Amino acid sequence: MDKEEIKVEKVKETSPAATKVVVPGDIIKESMDILPGTGAFREGKNIISKVLGIAKTDGRVISVTPLSGVYSPQKWDYVIGEITSINFSNWSVDISGPYEATLPIAEVKGYIERDADLSKHYAIGELIFAKIVDVSKTKYITLTMKDMKSRKISDGFVVDLTPSKVPRLIGKAGSMITMIKQRTNCFLSVGQNGRVWLKGDHEDIACKAIKMIEEHSHTPGLTDKISEMLDKELRKGK
Repeated sequence: MDKEEIKVEKVKETSPAATKVVVPGDIIKESMDILPGTGAFREGKNIISKVLGIAKTDGRVISVTPLSGVYSPQKWDYVIGEITSINFSNWSVDISGPYEATLPIAEVKGYIERDADLSKHYAIGELIFAKIVDVSKTKYITLTMKDMKSRKISDGFVVDLTPSKVPRLIGKAGSMITMIKQRTNCFLSVGQNGRVWLKGDHEDIACKAIKMIEEHSHTPGLTDKISEMLDKELRKGK
């Protein structure tokens, strides 16, 4: 019996996704085979950028990650906000966006009596970790403190990060933020508005890692560089 001929094909290696800096209106690619993703749109055969950012081709999809920008509030986002004023039945909260948010009495845990001094619950200048429960068409933003993760921030400190770089801090499946938490023994809560609350044993090192992500978010091999920096800084403290 003749041996059956077996054809062996070499598996092609997957090349890394191509990236480049683009500005609004730039033609990123001329092709009907490519699909526009986040931050891009199609005009005829052209895929065009909506924002200033990094264009990334991943398979058949081109997306643009903004290099900077103001936070755009979305329903169900967690945010870190500062109480800016107290009204009859609510608090006004700065969430680092184009519009202030409102925290109604009805969205606070526990019963609050009518005509109560609301500053005893949340005073002007205090920080809260809250959840957005509604964003109206007129951009009226409602927060809640009834979510299990919501709380007043009374210790540790808050670091600012460009909102578009929050996904880089979190990493794939939470890999980056988990590494920082474990290595620095710090608790970190990340607001989608670019504010990060941290407290723990090595707050200064965790803060340095966040600032490094801010400055080098689009650098290849960033996770390894953050890991090396953490090792170096932690050795200094021994």
